Amino acid sequence: MTPLQAATRETFWTIGPVGKAAFYWLAVVAILVFLYGVYARFAAYARGSEDPRDRLSDLPGRVIGATKTVLANENQFDGDLYTGVMHTFVLWGFLVLLVATTILGIDIDLYRPLTGESFWVGDFYLAYQFAVDAFGLLFVVGVGMAAYRRYRQREGRLWGKHTSFEDDAFVWTLFLLGVGGFVVEGVSMVGQPGRATETVSFVGMALATGLESSGLTAAGAEAIYGVLWWSHSLLAFAFVAWIPYAKPFHMISSFANVVARDEKAGARLPNVPADLDHTNAESLDDFTWKELMDGDACTKCGRCTDACPADTVGRNLDPRNVILDLKSYRESVSDDPVAGSGGGGGPAATDGGTVPIVADEGGVIDAESMESCMSCMACMDACPVDIEHLTSFTKMNRQLVDEGAVDSNLQDVFQDVMQKGNTFGDSQATRGDWADDLDGVEVPDARETEVEYLWYVGDYPSFDDRNKKVARALARLFDEADVSFGILFDDEKTDGNDIRRIGEEFLYLELAGHHVETFADCEFENIVCTDPHSYNTIKNEYPEVDFAEFADDPMMPFEREEPWNADGAVDVFHWTQVVEELVEAGRLGLSGDELDYTVTYHDPCHLGRYNDEYEAPRELIRATGADLHEMPRSRDDSFCCGGGGGGLWTEHEEEVKPSEERLREAVEDTDAGASIEKFVVACPMCTTMFEDGRKTGDFEDQIEIVDVAELLIEAVEVGL
Repeated sequence: MTPLQAATRETFWTIGPVGKAAFYWLAVVAILVFLYGVYARFAAYARGSEDPRDRLSDLPGRVIGATKTVLANENQFDGDLYTGVMHTFVLWGFLVLLVATTILGIDIDLYRPLTGESFWVGDFYLAYQFAVDAFGLLFVVGVGMAAYRRYRQREGRLWGKHTSFEDDAFVWTLFLLGVGGFVVEGVSMVGQPGRATETVSFVGMALATGLESSGLTAAGAEAIYGVLWWSHSLLAFAFVAWIPYAKPFHMISSFANVVARDEKAGARLPNVPADLDHTNAESLDDFTWKELMDGDACTKCGRCTDACPADTVGRNLDPRNVILDLKSYRESVSDDPVAGSGGGGGPAATDGGTVPIVADEGGVIDAESMESCMSCMACMDACPVDIEHLTSFTKMNRQLVDEGAVDSNLQDVFQDVMQKGNTFGDSQATRGDWADDLDGVEVPDARETEVEYLWYVGDYPSFDDRNKKVARALARLFDEADVSFGILFDDEKTDGNDIRRIGEEFLYLELAGHHVETFADCEFENIVCTDPHSYNTIKNEYPEVDFAEFADDPMMPFEREEPWNADGAVDVFHWTQVVEELVEAGRLGLSGDELDYTVTYHDPCHLGRYNDEYEAPRELIRATGADLHEMPRSRDDSFCCGGGGGGLWTEHEEEVKPSEERLREAVEDTDAGASIEKFVVACPMCTTMFEDGRKTGDFEDQIEIVDVAELLIEAVEVGL
């Protein structure tokens, strides 16, 4: 047998029978403590309320999908190459070392006793040692990158009120485990002359060479090996036992969170039961098991806060702190034996758990924080572990509405919608008056005429003077393309999207019921919406309303019991999607060189992040001949205008308005800079917010706000 064929090493070198027995006893204890901790964690989630979503359907498929997501580190790479590389090194290094340890255990404790020989020899052993050294080195480098980022700038996004000793302990424990393993290997190679040619263990060989150069002899290595080996083993056992009780648990809970994710979370909110059980956020009992798991899945990375426009402009909202405050409160009042071990910083309950979840003063979460949320979903899009912030935020908003503790301006909006059917408080009889100024263009009544597209116009294009221009431009585009369309006139009310996200669930239900009953009385093939907010709620949320559950509720003024569009027979579109097809078909007669403006485009949250539509508006802009330049924050990284989640109707203390910050980005940070002539939008709320920001931010002489429809109709007129 050649030296290579016989290559192996003694696993328990210098460790006697007593030491070996102690090692196995400690290993069993560590594993039992670990298993009990994991069980206790998941048992605590089971005490949460039932989740309205079926989050475990097609579990094998979910697990496979989550495994691909986690192993590819795709969420970590999103917008942050450094973190992606760092996390990839740590994750794959950790997994390979874990697998290698498992393989060695199988060989020693199963294969050898059963067969009388070892498979951990020869080529397999050499390949094993190379893999361990290679991935162990990546692991150490990755942990080093993590430590560098954490300590290079102590005011960065990794630091906050929930940063604690456990964060430091986690990083340094991993670092000591990685480095300690190599030190043990290097000392072993000095003390075992037979490993002198084991060049595949290149890190250990380099360390051994350095140690020998420093004067370490074979006898000296043998003398200190036991101390080093036990130090490394005890740290490893302590880490294994510690995992379920502190930050390392995210290695498990984050994966579980990705498995249980709702792909449409935020775009569709959970419905409320008719009996009002667990409707709001009166206590922790109202939170679902998934919402409880969100807190444990949080890694405190701060990506959500970094992406949050409310936090950026100085409002009182830190999405990470909201999730972690809820977690800290849960731990402070829980009888869960693993609770209370995490990093502090959150509110503690000293009164047996009677602290209100959300309140103006003395609550776990400040009401102002929830009022500051724009429902833009930037936090959810940025989160690498699929925490569904908006679901919990809406639950707390519902609690505030239930208590009547909302901004007086929002109370007025609710009153206007209840009495008038729109957020302007104007007479519904005037809802279609915007169409009176359309020379030569007739806007049909969809209640009386069969049409291809039932056009849901929306509040702002119907009542706001600035947005009426957008409605007229779009009507002319439809007419020019010979589209069969019609509107509901005074039977159209507020769609309810933002009403719902503010927390007025039952008013939303009334609006949904009214509209689906109205739809049922019309003959049409598809629905097209001006406003992305309307598009989202009609497409994603109306089909989920269980009208039958409220059939006996005297407060619900609708008679419908069947779900609406549950089979998806009616397609719901944003107008840019419809008109893009018309342009491609040549029905608007555009040649693509009509306009020569230099423009930038703002992605509306409800069209982009909510519904993944980024290309249709851009294709329409390009079809006019305009020169489109992207802002640094675009597509799924777009910065909210500030109008969502009730922001259109409220005032906030903020360093700068979100709309002002966005316009600054357009004229200062975009490649074309001051050459940008037009700031193009595709949402009436965005139009309103940016027209305001243009005035208050002193951008009136620098840039013009135009809707894609206005740009298109100008191009069409040039071509006529």
